[in-house]
Amino acid sequence: MKRFDWSVLTAIVVLAVSANPVFAASKNTVSAQKTVTASAVIVPAQVAEMGFVISGIAKEIPVKEGDTIQAGQTLMVLDTPDLQFAVTEAQAGLRAAQAEAQIRSNEIIKKYIVIYRRQSVTLEKLRLDVPHEVIEMANANEQRAQASVEIAQARLAQGTLTAPFDGVVTSLNVIPGEFVQSDQAVITLATLNALQVETTDLSEREIPNVQIGDPANIFIEALDKNISGKVINISPRADPVGGDVVFKVTIAPDTQPEGLLWGMTAEVEIQSGE
Repeated sequence: MKRFDWSVLTAIVVLAVSANPVFAASKNTVSAQKTVTASAVIVPAQVAEMGFVISGIAKEIPVKEGDTIQAGQTLMVLDTPDLQFAVTEAQAGLRAAQAEAQIRSNEIIKKYIVIYRRQSVTLEKLRLDVPHEVIEMANANEQRAQASVEIAQARLAQGTLTAPFDGVVTSLNVIPGEFVQSDQAVITLATLNALQVETTDLSEREIPNVQIGDPANIFIEALDKNISGKVINISPRADPVGGDVVFKVTIAPDTQPEGLLWGMTAEVEIQSGE
């Protein structure tokens, strides 16, 4: 009976594995990738619901819904005559304090003139020789008056609402002459030219597979269009939704297709490299 040559079989197995190394590498690569799918909604990159920290009557509203606004532009002004009067009063007090400080400074210099009467010094030299503590005491009221002006101006500024960033007025909740409560949301500003995508149901089981920078495919249902994007933020905190624990993931689209609007729904596929 012939004996089976095991060395021949071993050589055949080695040749079979080495003959198709691409297949083995390809199999490992495929298993390392994972696609995470989730529902999503279109949102602005920045949204601000703004209000006042004081109450008052809306005096001026120089903008309307749909207006494009620049950062720093005035959005609304309250009628605050009491605060305006406080500024005027503080400014008058500052002028009086400045005059008094000048008078006291001159009086102090006169005293030093008596002290130095036997010395030949100029007025400018005499001013420099006066101890700075003495001058500061003479100017103390002026400094307090200046602080009062700054405080009054800061309070008056609370009656004016300005845009914190470039955007579009998407809602306006009051009209001129209407009383505005403190902390009432009176205007909403959003960046509608820089829309993003936020997931709404990405579960805690899938979030470990998502990393910042992962590429994503975004299908906009209303536009029947696919666009690409990448993950730019992962919420560090979960939100309970219908008994489930979900994490919000933000995706920045590579393009802003025409017709894309705040609130549209989408489906996303995130390609994880983990």
